Amino acid sequence: MAAKTKKPRLTPLPQLEEAAECLRILAHPHRLRIIQMLLRGRYAVGELAEACSIPSHMASEHLRLMQRCGLLTSEKEGRKAFYEIAEPHLANIMQCVEARFDNKRP
Repeated sequence: MAAKTKKPRLTPLPQLEEAAECLRILAHPHRLRIIQMLLRGRYAVGELAEACSIPSHMASEHLRLMQRCGLLTSEKEGRKAFYEIAEPHLANIMQCVEARFDNKRP
């Protein structure tokens, strides 16, 4: 009698739908730059906007989307909000992105 081969466990579709939504949100160069920076420390909106060469209101919108997906957290200190990574797996995702694309510098 032939031995049964064990099928690999597949992630349920609802979880893959959630993953696809979060990956869709990440799939923007400014958001990837923001993640890159936040993996190195806490930053305020203005600092992130400057690093992306975009206005603060646009950076705030990017941050809001990523926060809504559970990727980031923020903490108010006076009038400023400082952002941090909430999802530790972002480090692995950015390592993959950097390993694949960082060597393609113009």
